[in-house]
Amino acid sequence: MKLVIAIIQPDKVDEVRQALIDAEIGRVTVSRCTGHGRTGDIDLYRGQEVSPNLVPKIRLEIAVNDAFVERTVDTILGSAKHNGGERGDGKIIVVPIDDCIRISTGERGGDAI
Repeated sequence: MKLVIAIIQPDKVDEVRQALIDAEIGRVTVSRCTGHGRTGDIDLYRGQEVSPNLVPKIRLEIAVNDAFVERTVDTILGSAKHNGGERGDGKIIVVPIDDCIRISTGERGGDAI
């Protein structure tokens, strides 16, 4: 089991969500967040280095069985890019899940996902 975390641009959330549904990946958690990646340039204001501004983003969290990891990643990659890929399009992180428990039934592991 893996947790796929994707940080994407807000204007791509509907497109990514629909692509996930079309790929038969229907369970997703969506939340708003802010952050910044590599800026490349150091901002200076009155002679002092200034941290880059935080930019609004969308965080998707999708728990999947191992068989669905590549499908999930490929679907996000194919739908989250702007014009073939631009700086700031986001990141995808895949982390292992030790266990998953469905609260309503007590099911554990892959069946709970």
